[in-house]
Amino acid sequence: MTTKTWRPLTAGCCRVHDQVIAGKLPRFRPNRPEFSKKIAQLSSFRRLSASDVPDSPSTTSEALTHAFAPGLHVFSLGELRAITQNFCGGFLLGEGGFGTVHKGYVDDRLRPGLKAQAVAVKLLDVEGLQGHREWLAEVIFLGKLRHPHLVKLIGYCCEDKERLLVYEFMPRGSLENHLFKRISNSLAWGIRLKIAIGAAKGLAFLHGAEKPVIYRDFKTSNVLLDSDFTAKLSDFGLAKVGPEGEDTHVTTRVMGTQGYAAPEYVMTGHLTTRSDVYSFGVVLLELLTGRRSMDKSRPKREQNLVDWATPYLTTTRRVRMIMDPRLEGQFSVKGSRAVAALASQCVNPKLKARPPMHVVVEVLEGLQHLRDMAGNAPPAPLTQTYRTQRAARKPFSEHVHKV
Repeated sequence: MTTKTWRPLTAGCCRVHDQVIAGKLPRFRPNRPEFSKKIAQLSSFRRLSASDVPDSPSTTSEALTHAFAPGLHVFSLGELRAITQNFCGGFLLGEGGFGTVHKGYVDDRLRPGLKAQAVAVKLLDVEGLQGHREWLAEVIFLGKLRHPHLVKLIGYCCEDKERLLVYEFMPRGSLENHLFKRISNSLAWGIRLKIAIGAAKGLAFLHGAEKPVIYRDFKTSNVLLDSDFTAKLSDFGLAKVGPEGEDTHVTTRVMGTQGYAAPEYVMTGHLTTRSDVYSFGVVLLELLTGRRSMDKSRPKREQNLVDWATPYLTTTRRVRMIMDPRLEGQFSVKGSRAVAALASQCVNPKLKARPPMHVVVEVLEGLQHLRDMAGNAPPAPLTQTYRTQRAARKPFSEHVHKV
């Protein structure tokens, strides 16, 4: 179930793998020409998910635009080659399961209504872990959904055998870069809280849609940051439309990233909006501790962040023991305790005990005013090794009232 992770080139760009691949445009080989006919039968986005389409369709840009994304720009391959300097290595931003991402520049003469701006162009890699379904899912969801905390899809290219996407450019790259890369400055406590609130609002918007959308791949590498550290969710390739009618869940093939996926989803394939809540709780723990969700370089008992951190989330003193040392004590004592309590509820193994995302937003927003900084005094040393079993949890309401 593990997806290919991204590795940064620099702290100021998106994500990148160590190996640079440029100058060679990947090819897509369709084998089902009847897909264009199927598009006409799909009446609305609210009843559509990426699983409704075949793996290897051949379709036209006109049909795709009419059916899914009437507000998006349709670019030619030549235009995208031009704005990225033929996808040169110097414009490479990152590489992942989908393919490579390159920076480009468009001016207002390229398309009517398209303003001059920097963009990020993502290319489909036919040999990668994701394929046409994930590309199409991004067009479906981001072509219909608009929110300040979702990355904006500007357009796409569906020319012959090529599949590309064009997004707004996010100048500060991913949250993953800022949390875990030594080349970046440490994020201040207030910035971490702002990022958590923004990401939570993005998920709450998806979950509160007329037809709820399950993001399914929430993690630090998929949280991109604008110039003012506004968080936006990116990469909707694994997103799914939520259950309909009396159904309580969607049953699907288990996909995602190890360390972030909810345990019931991993075990049964049952997917709900509370699966996203679990993933969000893991990211909260990463924001608190500065540790990755899974880190094989650490001692065995500390490799899984949820298992290691959970026993420390019960008291203020224990929470201070696991706070990110890069914060150097500059964090709110009450705020960190409240975030820890919230994270504990989000990663509860019982999905019904996890708070909905709109409640998560309310709790986090209520912490912005706190100024009780811990100071530079180091916390007590970790003199006791706690067992990596889950601590007893109180009802979510009790945690909120105590903050």
